Amino acid sequence: MVTDVIERVDIVQPAEAPGISWRAILGGAVVMAAVAFILTALGAGFGLSSISPWSDQSASPKQFAIITGIWLIIVQWLSAGIGGYMAGRLGSEFLTRPAHEIAFRDTARGIIAWAVAALLTIALLGVAASSLIGGTAHVAASAVQGAAQGATQNNNPGQPSGYLVDTLFRKATPDTSMSAQDAHREATRIIANGLRNGDLSPPDRTYLAQLVAARTGLSQDDAQKRVDSVATQAKQDEEKAKEAAETARRAARNIAFFIAFSMLIGAFIAGVAAKIGGHHRDALL
Repeated sequence: MVTDVIERVDIVQPAEAPGISWRAILGGAVVMAAVAFILTALGAGFGLSSISPWSDQSASPKQFAIITGIWLIIVQWLSAGIGGYMAGRLGSEFLTRPAHEIAFRDTARGIIAWAVAALLTIALLGVAASSLIGGTAHVAASAVQGAAQGATQNNNPGQPSGYLVDTLFRKATPDTSMSAQDAHREATRIIANGLRNGDLSPPDRTYLAQLVAARTGLSQDDAQKRVDSVATQAKQDEEKAKEAAETARRAARNIAFFIAFSMLIGAFIAGVAAKIGGHHRDALL
């Protein structure tokens, strides 16, 4: 009687089960990606709720980066846990294998399911995510460069800047016959060159004061005070632009680190959850 039972078991169950159960892996990966998408959308709603045009009601970039990082870890933790458990529970293992081999295969199945879910997420949302991170870094770098170089920096190598050309034809006293538009452009180039070099040179300050006096009717002393005030304000605006760009760069860097850290946590949780799911599966056999 015992021999008949053994023979039937041998006939129904093959000697070897496949090393990778792709059905269980794909099922767990799909569940993982779906849960991650739902939680990410929920986090995006909370994130938009923390942003406001009023500075006293909006989170700072540093706070926003920290909140985003914590939520990314939560997303990976929950999605990897649910999807990994599904992958392990749906896997097909036979108790004829050693316990440590079954545990290893269940763990590997969960990690592979996490990897497949990550690839699915990258394929569906990777363009938007990379554009967001890369765009933020690009804007930060451009802002730093633009603040340092000025709005009229010449981007064509081998060609002189407009400021250098202006100095070639600069008269001892400003030309009062030039149009207001030309005067504004020349003043803009002079100030931009001063920002690039750290400050306006004494000849540029004197010339600007003469230009302002000729165009506005102010005295030379009052025009000089106005030039000094505008130059100081321009330097302050430049520093603010650099600070804002540096803050954006740090926020983008922190978010990138949080993404990498959360992904590592997700891989670990998926493996552990799959092992737990496999143990519950085997306990029912």
